[in-house]
Amino acid sequence: MTKNILTIKNLKHTYSNGQYETTVLNGVNATFESGKIYAIIGESGSGKTTLISLLSALDRVQSGDIKYNDKSIRKIGESKFRLDYVDIVFQAYNLIKYMTARENVEVALDLAGVKDGKKIAYEVLEKVGISKAKADRLVQKLSGGEQQRVAIARAMTSNNPIVIADEPTGNLDQKTALKILDLFRQLADDGKIVIIVTHSQQVARRTKAIIKRMSGGKLK
Repeated sequence: MTKNILTIKNLKHTYSNGQYETTVLNGVNATFESGKIYAIIGESGSGKTTLISLLSALDRVQSGDIKYNDKSIRKIGESKFRLDYVDIVFQAYNLIKYMTARENVEVALDLAGVKDGKKIAYEVLEKVGISKAKADRLVQKLSGGEQQRVAIARAMTSNNPIVIADEPTGNLDQKTALKILDLFRQLADDGKIVIIVTHSQQVARRTKAIIKRMSGGKLK
């Protein structure tokens, strides 16, 4: 099976407030392969959030490049890359608040061209611990941990080859968190590139992730 590869080449990124310029990423290089889980670990302010914003094309590359199978995401197009290549599990969930949990997942299935999305949405939500009764509630009526599970379920239903998760177990109890991490492991086993940003060594150990540490604006 051909490996899909996401590569970062000499990525640099700075922020300016008009007076001062702060370098957040300073020549980041990395390779991520399909079928594997990566845990990006680092202190607060180390550049993890900036890095995943660039990897998911939410922010534009200033210097250096990000490539998927040797094709720059600039050439793919940032909006196309976000839609067709990457699924993001945000800390803030980014769910459609006026929809139910099931409808949020069904939207992703519709975009992937999957038929009978309603049935599949219920099944996937059940896997992440959301019952059918809760699946039919508006997401804003669910707890923070439940909303996070809906966001993960949505990513699981997509055909996109890359999954990026920002502290995916942060609002979950330990039992649920361990189940969710096993699901991420399953996504990698299904051939996806899975990148988890976390401060937790336990998360990295549970998923048998390849650890990459952010420090000094570099990924080591």
